[in-house]
Amino acid sequence: MKKLLTLIALTTVSTAAMAHPGHADTGLISGLAHPVSGLDHILAMLAVGLWAASFSGKARWAIPASFVAMMTLGFAFGANGGEIPMMEQGIAASVLVIGLAAAWAHRIPAAAMAVVGVFALFHGVAHGAEMHGSSAFAYAAGFIASTIALHAAGFFTGTALSKNIWVNRVASTAIGAIGLGMMFA
Repeated sequence: MKKLLTLIALTTVSTAAMAHPGHADTGLISGLAHPVSGLDHILAMLAVGLWAASFSGKARWAIPASFVAMMTLGFAFGANGGEIPMMEQGIAASVLVIGLAAAWAHRIPAAAMAVVGVFALFHGVAHGAEMHGSSAFAYAAGFIASTIALHAAGFFTGTALSKNIWVNRVASTAIGAIGLGMMFA
């Protein structure tokens, strides 16, 4: 437990959201790399998978699918000049809210899909705002594939941890705590 608390403290001290424009936008490889290049993206997407693993039936797949769908819409909006106020704060809030929801929220599939969908817009607009070249389709395919892979990693981790709800709750709460640190960084 001391190691976990130390990790949380060290991670929240100087972690800022990394979703701002300025990353390379040269196509598939840049798209694949972007979601795994920032702690904010990694943790939010892992949390979506962790939360989805706590559901049963179709919701297990519908929750991450709603994230991907809304992120893709957000990308199109951002790539066409659309902006969302307080985008960086929205991305940091996604880590906080989805992390804590994965740990403590009631299991209401429609609410989960709405929550992840709203926060996915912030991530998608951030991706779209970075797109300035002519390789938008390849870039989008790359970050969508990486997002799905991160959701799957969270999902399979959540499934493996399902036998011990407290381990899952500690991991998800740690993600939320890092998100809180990002909110104030």
